Amino acid sequence: MKTQHRISSAERVLLVGVGWKRAPRFPGMPVGEQGRESLAELVELAESAGGEVAGTLFQVRDSADPATLVGRGKLEEIRAAANASDAALIIFDSDLSPVQQRNIEELTERRVIDRTQLILDIFAKHARSREGQLQVELAQLNYLLPRLTGRGAQMSRQGGKGAGGAGGAGGGGGRIGVRGPGEKKLETDRRRIRDRVHKIEVSIDEVRKQRALRREARNAVPLGTVALVGYTNAGKSTLFNALSQAEVLVSSRMFATLDPTIRAIRLPSNRRILVSDTVGFIRQLPKGLIKAFRATLEEVQEAALLLQVSDISNPRHDELEEEVEKILDDLGVKETARLRVYNKVDELDAEARHNLEAAGRRNGGGEEPPVLVSGLTGEGLDELLRRIDAALPMDPIVKLSLHMPLSEGRSLALIHALGRVLHSQVSDSHMDMEAEVPESIARRLKLSSFATAGTSRPGSAYHDAGEVN
Repeated sequence: MKTQHRISSAERVLLVGVGWKRAPRFPGMPVGEQGRESLAELVELAESAGGEVAGTLFQVRDSADPATLVGRGKLEEIRAAANASDAALIIFDSDLSPVQQRNIEELTERRVIDRTQLILDIFAKHARSREGQLQVELAQLNYLLPRLTGRGAQMSRQGGKGAGGAGGAGGGGGRIGVRGPGEKKLETDRRRIRDRVHKIEVSIDEVRKQRALRREARNAVPLGTVALVGYTNAGKSTLFNALSQAEVLVSSRMFATLDPTIRAIRLPSNRRILVSDTVGFIRQLPKGLIKAFRATLEEVQEAALLLQVSDISNPRHDELEEEVEKILDDLGVKETARLRVYNKVDELDAEARHNLEAAGRRNGGGEEPPVLVSGLTGEGLDELLRRIDAALPMDPIVKLSLHMPLSEGRSLALIHALGRVLHSQVSDSHMDMEAEVPESIARRLKLSSFATAGTSRPGSAYHDAGEVN
């Protein structure tokens, strides 16, 4: 039982795109242009999956043909192009119904997949964690289930020759001991898929509970959380590496990063926060994947601040941002604080850079202008950290004078990790120290019980040890 149509390395593929005359278009965009843009993106997706693009075909239609999507005349052209280019696989940029996919395969005598199957194939290749692999398989099985089709008598597991096929009524020619309705292979495959789906869902629930426990442990020490979101290939992983000094895989191929990565960074105010890198969004991201990839998407939903990263060097970045906005709305994070980040400014020419900066200045009293950065060169990162610091809810810093027993090892470690130790000295079995610590950490660790004279917070009523509780 297959769960996916895998694209083998360097497999020659023919890509087919469809533009709709009545599709929503941006002002000034020619008829079908949105479809052509999507087809160009499909080329990148096919190459990311390891395919060799043998050619592309495009058609503009008023509406979809219910039987073949593009009509029989266009299918003859597709078949001829596949023969001429020696393409073994045809990929459609639109989602195909099970009937359309079967009809196209029969008429073109080629394997046929659609955009969703291609994305699933890429996700299957790039998922590294156990949870990611389970989520991909679940999405693949749910996509495959309605597309299982019988192939006549060869799908029968029981029975013999005769009009009854499976050995039922009229199946008198069947062998002794196998008469009866039997169970067709199609029904068996469906049952096996449903059983496997149930097992995967149970496994994912267990992993989700484990992840919830880890998140609860993280939340035990409150830290601001920031999630990077944006269209695939916007440079999020490069920016994440630059901010956190991590070594997340950076690739020009789409969906190179699937599993969430979380790192701690320190802001100019000396606050420590968590930053997570997330899967890139894309046009027509399959709903099943949005539901399946909860590991990454939960980091988006739990974040106190979203860094919405755009590839400003892409001339269509405004259109891509609208796609990102749609997905963020689907995730229910429309009200989450957001900071727009224009990445890859190093790829702009002098004139484009000047116009961009002038537009930011003209914005004036409106919303905060986007932060201009380059994750590759490091330009603008200091300003980005400052803006993150200003955008996150404030956690005031408390200056503490502490006299703590060395047995409070966990608390001492957290003070060093999450605060700034100004001075420390070991005396007998205690440590005397002066430190600046976020107020929430001081409350959580109950540091008031160890505070001595001199504890204060500038500009507040915290002037003695008793007020830090």
